[in-house]
Amino acid sequence: MIAMGAAAQDGGTDWVDISRRAAFGSHRLVGWIFWEPRAIAAYEAAGIPGGGAGYYLASRGAPLAAAGNQAVTAAFYSITAAGISLMLDLAREHATFEQITNIRNDAVGEGLRDYVPRICDGLAALAEPLWEVADALSPSGKVLFAAHREWPRPDDPLVSAWLAVNCIREWRGDIHWAIQIAEGISGTAAGCLDGAWRNYDDPDWLPRSRGADDSDLEAAMDELDGLGFVTDGRVNEAGVAYRQSLEDRLDTLTIESWRRLGVNRTAELQSLMDEAGPTLMARIDETAGPNWMPAGR
Repeated sequence: MIAMGAAAQDGGTDWVDISRRAAFGSHRLVGWIFWEPRAIAAYEAAGIPGGGAGYYLASRGAPLAAAGNQAVTAAFYSITAAGISLMLDLAREHATFEQITNIRNDAVGEGLRDYVPRICDGLAALAEPLWEVADALSPSGKVLFAAHREWPRPDDPLVSAWLAVNCIREWRGDIHWAIQIAEGISGTAAGCLDGAWRNYDDPDWLPRSRGADDSDLEAAMDELDGLGFVTDGRVNEAGVAYRQSLEDRLDTLTIESWRRLGVNRTAELQSLMDEAGPTLMARIDETAGPNWMPAGR
C-alpha cells in the first residue's frame, strides 16, 4: 500500500488530485450505459421484463451473479436486497448473464461511436495499458472488482478499454464501501450522507433511488443522529464534513491505479474523459433524469 503522506510528494505530482479527477471522469465515461435505451431495448428483446432497473442491476452485477443474490447485495451495499434479488431472479428466468453482458458491451461500442466518436481511437489505444493496471491491482477485499476483472474481454479494443476503466472504477467502488463499512455506516445512512453532501434538493432521493423505504430512512437518520450528524431532521454541516472526509480518504487510498498508469497516460485518458463527459452526462439527463449518476455530477 502507498503511504498517504507520499501521495503528493512524488516528483511534485499531486496524485490525490489526479485520483479525484480521474474518478470523476471515469463515472462519466461509464455511467451513461446504465440507462442507455438501445441496451434496455435489447435486454427486453431477450425476453427479460423489468426495464431500466432490471438492466442496471443485471448488467453491472453479471460477473458476480453466479455467486448468488446475497453476494451481489453485499458488493452493492447501499442497494436493497429485495430489489437486487427480484431483478436478478427475473433475469435468470430468461437469459444468461453472459448474454446480458454481451448486450451491454454491444451498446457500449455503438453508443461511444455514435455519441463521442472523437475520443474512440484514443480510448481504444489505451486498452492494453489500462488492463495492465487492472491486472496489477490487488483484489483482496474487492470482490466486485475481482469478478469484473475475471470476466471475458472482447476483441473490440474500444469496448475493451471502456471495460478496463470500469474495472478500475469498481476497484475504487469496493474501497469506497470498505471505508464506510469500517466506519460502521449502514447502506441507507451512506445514501443519506451522500445526498446531503451532494446538496440534492430532496435529501431522501438518493437513498430512495436505491430502494430505501420510510422505515429504512427513519432507522438511518436515527443512526446518523446518534453520531451528531442530524439537526432538525436533516443531515447537518458536521455530517457533510464527515462525508467529505471519507471522500478524501478514498481519493488517497486509490491513487495506486493512476500511479501505475503513469502521469502521461493518465493525462491522455483524463483529456478523453473531459471531452466526452458533458455529452455522456447529457445522455443520462435525457434517458434517466438529472439526479442519476450522482458521482458524475
